[in-house]
Amino acid sequence: MPSKVSCLYLLTVVCWASALWYLSISRPTSTYVGHMSVPIRKTAKTHKNITFTNIRTRPLNPHTFEFVINEPKKCEGVAPFLVILISTTHKEFDARQAIRETWGDESTFSDIRILTIFLLGRNTDAVLNQMVEQESQIFHDIVVENFIDSYHNLTLKTMMGMRWVATFCPKAQYIMKTDSDIFVNMDNLIFKLLKPNTKPRRRYFTGYVINGGPIRDMRSKWYMPRDLYPDSKYPPFCSGTGYVFSADVAELIYKTSLHTRLLHLEDVYVGLCLRKLGIHPYQNSGFNHWKMAYSLCRYRRVITVHQISPEEMHRIWNDMSSKKHLRC
Repeated sequence: MPSKVSCLYLLTVVCWASALWYLSISRPTSTYVGHMSVPIRKTAKTHKNITFTNIRTRPLNPHTFEFVINEPKKCEGVAPFLVILISTTHKEFDARQAIRETWGDESTFSDIRILTIFLLGRNTDAVLNQMVEQESQIFHDIVVENFIDSYHNLTLKTMMGMRWVATFCPKAQYIMKTDSDIFVNMDNLIFKLLKPNTKPRRRYFTGYVINGGPIRDMRSKWYMPRDLYPDSKYPPFCSGTGYVFSADVAELIYKTSLHTRLLHLEDVYVGLCLRKLGIHPYQNSGFNHWKMAYSLCRYRRVITVHQISPEEMHRIWNDMSSKKHLRC
């Protein structure tokens, strides 16, 4: 028969193990390293004056990151017609420069104000961070928050862009979010889709709308665990390669994200926020989320094309710009 001492010792070990297990699953975190860590809400202490409203408005995942590179005065003066938010990484200088010199050139339209902003997190390599800081001092078109820049943190990058627009550029009319390997036909985007001479839209969101469900294959790039998203269907969402929305939606999405459990699939997550807001994204066949072989007439019919290298971007832009007089 075991002694009383050994029994008490065993009971103590079990109690400590249980306590440590409980703390490990209930401790909130806002540190994002590699894979995204989803903040977990603390259990609210019971107070006599607490209300149901207070509980519901307490952030599920507060966006506590700080701007380490910012352009807070970028929107001063005349309110921009369009702000383009471009998700990029530290090593993609050639892609950023190609965009600056082609479709992202802010001076392309003399009578329409367009702003280009590149979105990044912090890199684990201090040299790369320093290079981006120097690039920012030259071009003044980079915004960085202090989360780790990784594929699994793309959602944080997009929410940073929404936050930036809501905070520093709330009077813009339209916002586009896209990636650094996308070619954008600016003439179609500006004059055929957004139409500067028409009344600005509100609660507007458009792109290539996808109706699908979570992929449960762990080998997939788009794998979604059941514990993160148990439903069998996603709400309609626009491909993250490029979508456009009215500027009022930026603040709505950002504020909704504070009360919506984070998912690492950025475009799906934006779709979840839109569903909460009661905003239905409009399908637009001009947004292509795949690569398309170049043809002058084909590219004249689209708004975005995916997987375009910096070299291709220059070649396509130069060809389209020099042949505007030709008919298809």
